[in-house]
Amino acid sequence: MAEHVRVAVIGTGFGGLGAAVRLRREGITDFAVLERADAVGGTWRDNSYPGCACDVPSHLYSFSFAPNPEWPRAFSGQPHIRAYLEWVTDTYGLRPHIRFNTEVEQARWDGDSNHWHLRTSRGELTADVVISATGPLSDPKLPDVPGLAQFPGRVFHSSRWDHDYELKGKRVAMIGTGASAIQIVPAIQPEVARLTVVQRTPPWVLPRVDRGIARGEQWLHGRIPATARARRGLLWLIREFQVGAFVKHPKLMKTVEQLARAHMRRAVRDPALRTKLTPDYTIGCKRILLSNAYYPALARPNTEVVASALKEVRGSTVVMADGTEREVDAIIFGTGFHVTDMPIGDRVIGADGRTLAEHWKDGMAALRGCTVDGFPNLIFIIGPNSGLGNSSMILIAEAAVNYAADYLRTLKQTGAAALDAKPAAVRAWNAEMQRRMARTVWNTGGCTSWYLDSEGRNTTAWPGTTAEYRRATRRLRIEEYDVLLTAAAPALAPVEAAI
Repeated sequence: MAEHVRVAVIGTGFGGLGAAVRLRREGITDFAVLERADAVGGTWRDNSYPGCACDVPSHLYSFSFAPNPEWPRAFSGQPHIRAYLEWVTDTYGLRPHIRFNTEVEQARWDGDSNHWHLRTSRGELTADVVISATGPLSDPKLPDVPGLAQFPGRVFHSSRWDHDYELKGKRVAMIGTGASAIQIVPAIQPEVARLTVVQRTPPWVLPRVDRGIARGEQWLHGRIPATARARRGLLWLIREFQVGAFVKHPKLMKTVEQLARAHMRRAVRDPALRTKLTPDYTIGCKRILLSNAYYPALARPNTEVVASALKEVRGSTVVMADGTEREVDAIIFGTGFHVTDMPIGDRVIGADGRTLAEHWKDGMAALRGCTVDGFPNLIFIIGPNSGLGNSSMILIAEAAVNYAADYLRTLKQTGAAALDAKPAAVRAWNAEMQRRMARTVWNTGGCTSWYLDSEGRNTTAWPGTTAEYRRATRRLRIEEYDVLLTAAAPALAPVEAAI
């Protein structure tokens, strides 16, 4: 007989660990955290490429309940963020709940017993509730490039960095110019013989206002926690005020665009190269990137920017769509992740026997970014239309965790076996999301980005402030759900009616 737990959490990134801490605080100890890797950290474990760092200030990119007064820099690097997540895991006693090297291969809703049946790489278990915290940046996306399989050199994705491969003196092709690439390029440029940056669409890049945090500041934040809270609050307010330009008044972004142009002019003297690097869309349409080292690295003699897309690979030669050919020893893909087509969608099977991917064939949609009709007792942390382009995702994750906690309290208070989001409630919420999205810079800025699905719908971003999302997820509204009672407890129906 399969083991049964009250709650199964999938993933040990910020979302999964945050959910686990909240479960313990709610007095729920009968839960398991399923992690496919051998350590916690999620995307901050997987992404260990040279130069990897966060583009959100450290004091904001951390849990509100677990401040870290010892952040070494304003914008921390991957090693420090990963160490922080290990510290959270140990400080809050989560390790006994975590099942490492346990990948969820399938999760199927059993309508007869009203629970989830999970098949994992290390056996089976059942759970009343599943919290999916797999995150949108967990599964790398590799383009289908003709001839790539026959390439005699080394090939890897930025999130699966090959640390055993020595890049020094090699000819390297960097495919993509997104958030990972602009950190990788300046980190590897000084040591490679030749760096070919294959740029399909240039990004807007702003200065990175980074600095070391002095020991005195760290001491102050540790001794007087209110100073750290004030710092976090100020960083939060600045980001909240920026939201209006992204979601309501994209024309205001023109001022920011001038700052980005000036930043480029200071580092890139060659007019032809500046032309290649200047986007033709409104800043903010794609993710705004922060770097002081990217443009100088592109201007170095051993770096070349090819403003085209990778078309094919012929032996050791990469061939671009514009006909450019370069012989290389290694190909590094910075081509992003499966965001609007999350791989877990093929593994989750709902009440009607369809997978989540089939259910979402016309676009991802979830009530308040957390629950999906036909998939009872499944809660997402960072689900559809809850992503951010300008602030800390940890704020959104904590709001979703609050919603999950109220979900579990509602099950207990009503005596229900499960809650199932009403299709009409999901449709209404999604319609409102798409209505609000229509005027945002992500939809009107004239670009194609990973925020948009294959049909051009923005099913990823949250069109508002983090405060708005926190209000939207503060309490579960029972009228948005069908309450599923156990066969043995029909007398609970009046309770539902009273609510």
